[in-house]
Amino acid sequence: MNMKKFILIVITFSYLFIQTLYAQGEIKLNQIGFYPDSPKIAVVPGDMGGEFQVIDVETGETVYVSALHAPKSWEFSGEQVSLADFSDLTMPGRYRVIHETAGSSYEFEISDEIFRELSKASIKAYYFNRASTELKEEHAGIWARPMGHPDNVVYIHESAASTERPEGTVISSPKGWYDAGDYNKYAVNSGISTYTLMAAYEHFPEYYKQLSLNIPESENGKPDILDEIRWNLDWLLTAQDPHDGGVYHKVTTKNFAGVVMPHETTADRYAVMKSTSGTLNFAAVMAVAYRIYDSYDPIFAAKAIAAAKRAWDWAVQNPEQYYIQPPDIQTGAYGDRNLSDEFDWAAAELYITTREAKYWNARNFHEINVGIPSWSYVRPLAWVSLAHHRDKLTAASDIDLIEQRIIEQGDELLEEVQRSAYGITMGRYERDFVWGSNGVIGNHSLMLLQAYRVTGDETYLNAARANLDYILGRNATGYSFVTGFGSKPPMFPHHRQSAADGNVDPVPGFVVGGPQPGQQDGCEYPSDLPATTFLDHWCSYSTNEVAINWNAPLVYLIGALEFYSSP
Repeated sequence: MNMKKFILIVITFSYLFIQTLYAQGEIKLNQIGFYPDSPKIAVVPGDMGGEFQVIDVETGETVYVSALHAPKSWEFSGEQVSLADFSDLTMPGRYRVIHETAGSSYEFEISDEIFRELSKASIKAYYFNRASTELKEEHAGIWARPMGHPDNVVYIHESAASTERPEGTVISSPKGWYDAGDYNKYAVNSGISTYTLMAAYEHFPEYYKQLSLNIPESENGKPDILDEIRWNLDWLLTAQDPHDGGVYHKVTTKNFAGVVMPHETTADRYAVMKSTSGTLNFAAVMAVAYRIYDSYDPIFAAKAIAAAKRAWDWAVQNPEQYYIQPPDIQTGAYGDRNLSDEFDWAAAELYITTREAKYWNARNFHEINVGIPSWSYVRPLAWVSLAHHRDKLTAASDIDLIEQRIIEQGDELLEEVQRSAYGITMGRYERDFVWGSNGVIGNHSLMLLQAYRVTGDETYLNAARANLDYILGRNATGYSFVTGFGSKPPMFPHHRQSAADGNVDPVPGFVVGGPQPGQQDGCEYPSDLPATTFLDHWCSYSTNEVAINWNAPLVYLIGALEFYSSP
């Protein structure tokens, strides 16, 4: 036997021995990988200390050795953990992290454009959730399906009736995205979701202009992300009453559908109640749409800003039209009785787009802070847009104030990174682990990235990277929380199409809700701790559902990292 063959056999045997010796996945890290020059952190369970190694998967060689950081306790998971920092390893390749007592990580890769396919998939998830269209095999692959919910016959519900549109009036309200695991369409949750995607394009247009998603519109000469967003904008425009400018809160069936495909549902659809919250979300989004689409479709853009102004006027005249769930409607409520943040956001977007001081002066921005965005708290989105446009605003605004607010929010998040045993932002308050906690950390990252864009300080950028590591496996559950990505992704999300289509693999690119201790669905959970109460099962709609507002900050985060990490 020649020496090269003997060495190859020894290396192969050694690697197989290592695979057997060390339990895969015990060491938690980003299961996709890292850019060559970015920080690289793994979480090692326990407090055993000592050294860790990084092994080249192809050769079995040890390429990096270092000491673990001192262990810390994380009350949200009941663990003691140590961080393994191998940021100095920059050579492209496939690797594992191992520790003689703690076990092994899953394989990961170091390369440029490491998240490019994930970036595409996180946007294309919206295509898979389109209403009113067939998904053809050439675009959808094994997830192709017939058209569901044409929504060309939608009834005005009693709660939405007016003189011009009495109860039972038929309107056409097609397109839009299914909101989550269900098949309904909601103006409020569409607001933050659509905005965040538009912000991703507005902030990083050159990145998205070259990103092809293989959707039906891919050959029309416009960025695919804008085509996807337009599908929902077109629906939102149909949700505005042309007679007064108010916006229907949702288009929905009276009850949630069963575990069926979209085309298998036959229940009537209703436009339900005009609400101030839905109307202000609409006003903000349409004001942004003018800025984004004016160069591509000026006729549509003009329609969008006119609709935004009418919606604002309706909301000013109806400031407390809170959504109240009718007795015969059982689908998502998205109820909110504090609308000051919606007024702030809509005013900011209209001010930026129109440059009319009346919108800035309509709100007292000197008296408000930032916070973390959510569907029920959209004030931070005003600051995001103001910061992006701060060099082009009129004298009515206060640029120093805008920058100060963004930096203050970024610094508050960095404080938790320093405290956290996992080196992430989750845990400033136990309420971070709420329904949709992965959307919370995604929006933490959105705000960290604004602080980076204002200051250029990479500490904010690296904290956002750490948060993506959490989503992709550096968390107490050991899951990569995005369907179709990572060594241990969710396989049974609470998503009707994925459950009913007969495919083994769920629709890819969706981030599931994530750990939270509420257990509102009555499933049997392995834990009741905030960071470990998670179940990959259809039953678990409280931790394993998908939603358009949780995917949106993931889209933004990945696109930003790809943009800033381009070689």
